[in-house]
Amino acid sequence: QVQLVESGGGLVQAGGSLTLSCAHSGRTSTSLAMAWFRQAPGKEFEFVASVTRGGGGTNYADSVKGRFTISKDNAKNTVYLQMNSLKPEDTAIYFCAADPTTLWRTFGQYTYRGQGTQVTVSS
Repeated sequence: QVQLVESGGGLVQAGGSLTLSCAHSGRTSTSLAMAWFRQAPGKEFEFVASVTRGGGGTNYADSVKGRFTISKDNAKNTVYLQMNSLKPEDTAIYFCAADPTTLWRTFGQYTYRGQGTQVTVSS
C-alpha cells in the first residue's frame, strides 16, 4: 500500500514562492507516475502538473506553466512542486496523486491520493 503525505503549504503574499513536497512510501519512486491537483473552495479538482515514472517527462496546466516546476527525487521517494510568482487565484488545497500504471486525467482516477495541503495567497 502506498501512502502519500503532502507538506509545505502555507500563507504567502502574491508574487511569493512556496515548495510543496509529497513523500511516499510502499513503492519505489521510479515505479510511480505522479501528479499534483488542486481544489479551490466550491470548485472541482484541477490538474496542476505531472511527472512520469522515470522523472523525464513533465506536463503542466496552462495556468501554471512557466511559474510552477514539478520534480522527483527518486532517492528520497519525494515529488516536489516549486511554485513561484504565486497569485491569489492559486489559493487552493493541493493534492498529490500517484499511480503505478499511467498518468490519469482526473484526480479520482489515481490509485493513490494524498490528503492535501492548504496554500493561501494573499493579495
